[in-house]
Amino acid sequence: MKKIILLTMSALMCASTFGQAKKPTIMVVPSDRYCVERGCSITYNDNGTETTLPDYKKTMQNDSDIRLVISKMSGIMSDRNFPLKDLEQELRNASQESAETKLISGADGGSIAESPIDVLKRTAKADIILDLDVTVNKRGPKKYVTFILNAIDAYTGKNIASSSGAGRPSSSAAPDLLLEEAVLSHMDEFIGRLQNHFDDMFANGREVKVMIKMFNSADMTFSETFPTEDGDIELGDIIEDWMADNCVSGRFSLSDASDNFQKYEQVRIPMMYKRNGRDRAMDTKTFVTNLKKHLAEAPYLIDSKVYVRGLGEAWLIIGEN
Repeated sequence: MKKIILLTMSALMCASTFGQAKKPTIMVVPSDRYCVERGCSITYNDNGTETTLPDYKKTMQNDSDIRLVISKMSGIMSDRNFPLKDLEQELRNASQESAETKLISGADGGSIAESPIDVLKRTAKADIILDLDVTVNKRGPKKYVTFILNAIDAYTGKNIASSSGAGRPSSSAAPDLLLEEAVLSHMDEFIGRLQNHFDDMFANGREVKVMIKMFNSADMTFSETFPTEDGDIELGDIIEDWMADNCVSGRFSLSDASDNFQKYEQVRIPMMYKRNGRDRAMDTKTFVTNLKKHLAEAPYLIDSKVYVRGLGEAWLIIGEN
């Protein structure tokens, strides 16, 4: 009987731990439209082309309604046991990192350029971004809220769940309460889609992109052959074999290739890996760094450098370390 009780308690603890591990990390941000319409935006000039991007910091500082609304949305998600990143805290972290990044320049004097959402994704490392668009409408003396909520996978940029609706008019309720009333009836289905997406990531791996390139100084191409136990194999095939062995269920797509580059898409990397006996979260950088280490070993002895392009894409550039 004692053994049965202990086994039951152990199983329950494992199930609890697994359930907790499967919760995605989420951050709520105001939509681009919301920020731009309120004059909270930044315009960049890139080779003569102007691009307008949201200024989240200015929006949060100048718009008390959106602060209340985001706080309420965070509370709604927390009530459903989804961990949240606080936007204002992450903005402070991003500002600090941005100040440090400006001190970094490439060999040609170029700087690192990122959009505000790219910076937030990288610094917050949230799995999912909740893009929230809210409008407070008037109907006579009463107000009501309409909302559009999109869940974006921070690694792929894909929309994984959407919800929209309107609340009932009220003459006294604050915007956050109007939002709560409008959103609650839609949340069960929305949360279900989020959980299904995260369950799929744990079962089938997180989807990322991997690019393999050559420095101009590299004295090889992907057609270069190396001796292995199975005979001489081309470098391109060696990399493809490694991808097949290390992607979840061998799932990836070699979407384009030549003697000088290989482009892998729909690469499914594990969510977790072991390091020093501990479970750690796998990300694109770690995954590609493991490939770098593999190519550095005998008989290949290939120098390469990892270049990270946001959460969901990394390059391995061969020819220099």
